[in-house]
Amino acid sequence: MAFSGALTLTDLNDFISPSQACIKPVEQVDKPKQEEYVGAKTEIVVDSTGAYYEVASEGVQLNKPRSTQSNEVSSSSGTKLAQAQINLNDCLACSGCITSAESVLITLQSHTEVLTFLESNQKGCEDLRKLPVFSVAPQSLASLAAALTATASSSSASSTVPRIAPRQVLRRVQAFCKEALGIDDVLDITFARHLALQEHILEFEERKAKDALGGGEAQGQLPMLASACPGWICYAEKAHSEMLPFISRTKSPQQVMGTLVKEWLGKRRGRSPDKVYHVSVMPCYDKKLEASRKDFYNEIYSTRDVDCVITTGELETMMREKGWDLSQPVRGELDDLDPPSSLAADDNRIPELLQHPGSSSGSYLMSIIEHLQRTSTLPLTLTSKIMRNADYEEFTLTEESSGKIVFKGAKCYGFRNLQNVVRKVGKERGVRVGSGAAGKMGGRAVAGAASRRLKKTGGDSDAGKERQYDYVEVMACPSGPPELTKKGIRGTGNRTVF
Repeated sequence: MAFSGALTLTDLNDFISPSQACIKPVEQVDKPKQEEYVGAKTEIVVDSTGAYYEVASEGVQLNKPRSTQSNEVSSSSGTKLAQAQINLNDCLACSGCITSAESVLITLQSHTEVLTFLESNQKGCEDLRKLPVFSVAPQSLASLAAALTATASSSSASSTVPRIAPRQVLRRVQAFCKEALGIDDVLDITFARHLALQEHILEFEERKAKDALGGGEAQGQLPMLASACPGWICYAEKAHSEMLPFISRTKSPQQVMGTLVKEWLGKRRGRSPDKVYHVSVMPCYDKKLEASRKDFYNEIYSTRDVDCVITTGELETMMREKGWDLSQPVRGELDDLDPPSSLAADDNRIPELLQHPGSSSGSYLMSIIEHLQRTSTLPLTLTSKIMRNADYEEFTLTEESSGKIVFKGAKCYGFRNLQNVVRKVGKERGVRVGSGAAGKMGGRAVAGAASRRLKKTGGDSDAGKERQYDYVEVMACPSGPPELTKKGIRGTGNRTVF
């Protein structure tokens, strides 16, 4: 099947077509030698403990190891089999996270699909035309700005080349969309991120209050795990469903922007959600799959919050195909240096390029830390400590007067660090870390037992006990969004502003 040129050029192979299947072979190590029996048929049986047994379906007794003689299933009908294990390499090399139906949806997430729609939309009758809207992630703007600055520096004889700001890139992208594509509405996503961060803080406070109650209410509340990375969500759903209760329910900025564009902007333009075509420019390929999830499908109007997701590279490809030079300045690209900071009821504009101090992965952790510092009645001190590597860092808030720890969080980027955090959370919260549905069922049982133990011992406030995590900012990609890391424009520490 054919995907966009960007997918082919970057040699991505984590998508499957409808003709392919995802299979994990069951390999039995040290399989006992069986007597040859012609005509016997066997089947696999799972007992109440979750163990697998090979049994003869026609009454033929199979050889059994002595270790299984005491088990009621194996002693009567078959041989206990070794449980198949799926490690991280198996998971990353497998295409099972994207089903055949989702693979078809992915083909619709490309810049060629956008160009095809725009062409057909202009030719359609007035009543059937949709309102096209582009929204651009701040990471994509920063990536393009850094690339343009680097190109200008390498081709200039001067040692001081003016840095191109994301605002200039946004104005140039707006000019391209208006003049080359006929699109008037090109927005950045920082206001949607602002709304997502505010909702994120509210959810954290709600979880924190329930966790303080203890008992059944506290199960699956803290630590709250970020949910903006679709790669992490997909991995958790397939391999660690016992972690799902801890994952935030707040929409990602992309999906918040989808609601703003389809509901708020569409209403002001006299369009219903199904009469708005929303294209999102993102630094991550997994955002294509996020937009295709049924969670973000409007059943009433039969439309998605985001109709198509293209990457920063695909946007560059569109510009090249249209003969547009992004390095050339446009009129008014430095205007409106002080955009509105709020969404006025009588204004059709959305605030532009709002700054959120924090990491390049969305500022989720830092927004919660700053909220706690701002609302605390006592002065708080923030300290950080790098754990195994720069992509796994802990942050602690302590009271200046007493030294009491009031908050402990972490940022965790990359699957290697992610697995360590999953194990740590499971150990701290008494959740059995497994895989798939089995892990989820086991997690509930063990979590209940852990809750009872905490109740008997007076909770987790025992003297000398290390404080558990309250929040973890999780991203599947090492060092954060790929467009930022590959162009080398990540900021130092955790104070980068996007």
